[in-house]
Amino acid sequence: MGGRSSEHEVSLESARSVIDALTESGATVVPIEIDRSGSWALGSASVAELSSPAGNELARLPGSSVAATLADVDVVFPVLHGPHGEDGTVQGLLELAGVPYVGAGVVASALCMDKDLFKSVLRDNGIPVTRNITLRAGDATRNPFAYPVFVKPARLGSSVGISKAHDDDELHAAVELAFAHDEKVLVEEFVSGIEVEVGVLGNREPVASLPGEIAVTHNEWYDYAAKYEQGEMELFVPARISEAQIARAQELAVRAFVATECEGMARVDMFVRDDGDVLVNELNTIPGFTSTSVYAQLFAASGIPYAELLERLCDLAVERHERRRNLRF
Repeated sequence: MGGRSSEHEVSLESARSVIDALTESGATVVPIEIDRSGSWALGSASVAELSSPAGNELARLPGSSVAATLADVDVVFPVLHGPHGEDGTVQGLLELAGVPYVGAGVVASALCMDKDLFKSVLRDNGIPVTRNITLRAGDATRNPFAYPVFVKPARLGSSVGISKAHDDDELHAAVELAFAHDEKVLVEEFVSGIEVEVGVLGNREPVASLPGEIAVTHNEWYDYAAKYEQGEMELFVPARISEAQIARAQELAVRAFVATECEGMARVDMFVRDDGDVLVNELNTIPGFTSTSVYAQLFAASGIPYAELLERLCDLAVERHERRRNLRF
């Protein structure tokens, strides 16, 4: 829990819910906390310490007490969002340690974190995605689409560093902001339609939840405040779309999950355009995980309550670990 990214606070909130539910189910839970500077601790740091701004210290690998704990658990549940937690880095550490862990592996985590590469893989697999161009450090700012457009860092989450640009001036400011967070930036075509999200659960035979419709109550788009401030977003499950569009969203969610080699869990964000077509936008390998988060609500509405969802995810982690132990490297 915690982590070095700007989504540190979201991780802490999610982790508290996961810990409470797993404990109530009879599991013995050991919190491992990573602060904003990258230091690891066995549940000893206070919330105030964990919430402190990142310093200039180099990130540290886990100390001996944390390493011994990791080696002794049945399964690790990474509740980390964004860089240095959701992007394959922690997953790689756990692979080296030989520990079962919940969620996507190294390749899938890194791939889905990079929105540019993610869309390339989906296009190669015939999955429709929102159109974009990619700018790298030193490239001239440009926009081949009609305004408005969205500008976002390629490898960040929770709408951090994202802007909606309505003209050239706003575009330049948005690109500058995005480049403050990443060396690669997406300029993405605006899609007029309904924003829906679908949860996916499983390893070899993933299943999709009912789609949920995101309705923003005050803000112009689904930004950070709309995601995490109470009353700024309303979720409709199932989404207010046709049965055919529900089936199409579920189909594309599972196809995206398989194409990117995800396992365990994911939340697939997509648009149902005004003309009825369904487009995939992003895939989140570690979605927000409170009992009221979208992923949990989608599966609760699909017949899998929160506690059971967590138990299934842990079982899937162990199943994958046991399956891969038989591989010869």
